[in-house]
Amino acid sequence: MTPRRRRGLGRRGGGQPQRNEAARLTQELLNAGYTKKDVGEIIGRNPSLVSQFFTKGKGGAFVDALRYAVQEMQVGAATNVQELKAVAQPYVTRRRTKAGKTARVRTKDVVATPGRSTMARAAKQHIASGASRLRPVVENTAAVQGRIAFTVRAKKRDFLIDSGRMRDSPGVRRNVVQRRDSTEERAYGNSAGPGLGEAGFNAQEWKGRVDAHGGDVAAAVRDWMVSTGRLAPGAQITHLEVRGWKPT
Repeated sequence: MTPRRRRGLGRRGGGQPQRNEAARLTQELLNAGYTKKDVGEIIGRNPSLVSQFFTKGKGGAFVDALRYAVQEMQVGAATNVQELKAVAQPYVTRRRTKAGKTARVRTKDVVATPGRSTMARAAKQHIASGASRLRPVVENTAAVQGRIAFTVRAKKRDFLIDSGRMRDSPGVRRNVVQRRDSTEERAYGNSAGPGLGEAGFNAQEWKGRVDAHGGDVAAAVRDWMVSTGRLAPGAQITHLEVRGWKPT
């Protein structure tokens, strides 16, 4: 009996699988001369993940970041990896688990790209001692007239506005993580999407707040959240991440 011909997606069987949006946008950058390693740096991830945009259909969380990077590249507003990274960073969102929750990502406590972007995080013990590693992020970003954003983790009961409310944070609906220890993470200053205003807070304004609290960034953030009705008086912030960048 003559064996049947297999209908596949090989070279003779009908072309390549359809690429997803992340792969398509990445290809735009590759066509312009950038490498997968460059794309990985632009979105802050390993180049092996970039390869999986093509082989495994991953990358949905990076579509917005890649789209803005490609747009800026095409109009000549950003012409190198660091400039494209600065464009993409505010739009990079954390990946989701199968249950729909934001996945945890292992990163260093301090990450910096000289003159462009920087990030630092502090946990409960470091916050109690003043969280000194956070202050340079605010000061250096203010020096270049940049923008900052931050993620706050505290007891869920201490947040006074329900998650998802626009008066808490326009982008908070997609930037909330609930933990098993009854704490919750909320992001402030992230982009809420095209047409909804500039991403981030004025770093120079926040430097003034930090200076008013003796250089304690965590105290400045806590005071702002309490005074704006977001956090209960006396509540403790257990984790804090601060991100800074200079818009192109």
